[in-house]
Amino acid sequence: MTHLLTGAGSGIGEDLARRLLARGDDVVAIARSDQRAAELAESLPGVRTLVADLADPGSLDGLELPDRLDSLVHSAGVVELGPVAELTASAWTSQLQVNLVAPAVLTRLALPALRAARGTVVLVNSGAGLVAHPEWGAYAASKHGLKALADALRGEEQQHGVRVTSVYPGRTATAMQEEVHAHEGKDYDAADWIRPETVAEAIVGVLGLGPDATLTDLTLKPR
Repeated sequence: MTHLLTGAGSGIGEDLARRLLARGDDVVAIARSDQRAAELAESLPGVRTLVADLADPGSLDGLELPDRLDSLVHSAGVVELGPVAELTASAWTSQLQVNLVAPAVLTRLALPALRAARGTVVLVNSGAGLVAHPEWGAYAASKHGLKALADALRGEEQQHGVRVTSVYPGRTATAMQEEVHAHEGKDYDAADWIRPETVAEAIVGVLGLGPDATLTDLTLKPR
């Protein structure tokens, strides 16, 4: 099986890439620069890399993607918190570009390969994609948009055999979560939150779903 991943350099995406490589699958990872591609190749033996910056979705247009893809997993994301009264235009734009526009563009480019394999698109969303709390306006807007993208895509691609799953992890023990805690002025203890490995394991389950069903939405919350 062949998988295309964003966000394979850390957190959920990294653990998912390791699991897929360990079982003998082909993993193609998007890296934002040649340097980052070299780092991924070293840390994830066997991975193939393509260079494009998700902050510039237009850079995705030149990618040479595989002819067949069993999955496309959107795991990359950025967050910048703040009240609507203070968030700058760049804060809104950067989060919308990486969290929403880039997944939409990459999905469009990958659809021929996904259709050929009757593959699965997995969009790693967030609890913020379902409920927007104070100071989460821009990030939540990008994730609410990602849900809309998934729902529309699911209806459009059903006829082609492409399945679409949104995964909504609650707070997960990643570097991003540590940054969020710092912004909130709270102490951070990774043991309080979902492990990235748990979310990656859930995604592997989504990818292994039999042909008789589709899993539209999957929510995980810290216990």
